[in-house]
Amino acid sequence: MNEDVSNVLANIFNTQKQFLDSDWEIENNTLYKEQKLQQIILEKTKTLTDLCKKRVHAEIEKLGPLEDLLADSTVTEILVNNPESIFVERHGRLEKHPDRFFDHSTYNQCIERISQLCQSYMNKEKPFIETQIGKFRFTLIFSDLSRGHHLLSIRKQPEHIWTLEKLYQSQWCSETQYHLIQKLISEQKNFLMIGGTSSGKTSALQAMINEIPQYERLVIIEDTQELHLCNPMSVSLLTRTDGINKNNDVTMNDLLKRALRLRPDRLVVGEIRGAEAMNLLMALATGHSGSFGSMHARTAPEALLRLEMLIQMGAPQWSLQSIRRLIGMTVDYILVVEKKNGKRALEGIYQITSVEETGITMMKLDGV
Repeated sequence: MNEDVSNVLANIFNTQKQFLDSDWEIENNTLYKEQKLQQIILEKTKTLTDLCKKRVHAEIEKLGPLEDLLADSTVTEILVNNPESIFVERHGRLEKHPDRFFDHSTYNQCIERISQLCQSYMNKEKPFIETQIGKFRFTLIFSDLSRGHHLLSIRKQPEHIWTLEKLYQSQWCSETQYHLIQKLISEQKNFLMIGGTSSGKTSALQAMINEIPQYERLVIIEDTQELHLCNPMSVSLLTRTDGINKNNDVTMNDLLKRALRLRPDRLVVGEIRGAEAMNLLMALATGHSGSFGSMHARTAPEALLRLEMLIQMGAPQWSLQSIRRLIGMTVDYILVVEKKNGKRALEGIYQITSVEETGITMMKLDGV
């Protein structure tokens, strides 16, 4: 925010305060207050450039410094820690944004506007908001949980839909890996797409979905709608969280049970993160070959360990050996994606080969 914009905003807010303090009855006249504010803005900004005028209006009436970032096609994620600290991700790297909010009040007004867009609100009883609006995924965290400032994260969906061919052309994978992935999809093998945060799991899942034949019905289950359907016969299901009444929640487990009654050829789970892992693998044990999903883990062995723990959450009475046998019976491959130096790539493809007394054995297929 340049000095001219900052000075004009300070002048506008001071003039507005003086106007409101002059007559307490004005406080209840919303229309008159709005008209007077527009007059003040018009008067105070008449000497500014068009660009500065636009920035002033954005701060008072819209989302402030976030407006231009939301329209910037090179920005993939926006993170706001406080009114002065805004960070953006471009080409896989985070950088500090030079602009800022005018003060705490305009930042809080921005948060309120986003909450209204999400058709929700935040308070001590409901300290989170997570929702998808168009191509943006919003996450808000109430200030009581974050040392005095609301936290905001906005992730953009890619402008274009990834395909396996596009990933290969961008050097995401080798030619050997490219043909191997095509083969495991065509042969209807079950697999997990694993990687750390922001490693490109969702983009890779989308590429896999686009490889599904047009005559197969896919049922996609997600927390937020990020994956696109591959054909008209496929459908997508979304979980629902009610911060007030937990009885209104619709969980991954609920959707998995209903998905099996929708005649899916394949199941796709946007992210496996809880007790639904048990129901998913039980479903795969009875059919639905060629299903897949994503999970947070850095390596293939870590993914198996985490999957064991998630299944135990849904079936604590099962023995570890039974869990491992279920994994060995239902998961054929693990694809590991990573991000290094801002570049996302496929680290390797691992085939689950056997279940031994000491654990599950794997083999890296591509030699990369």
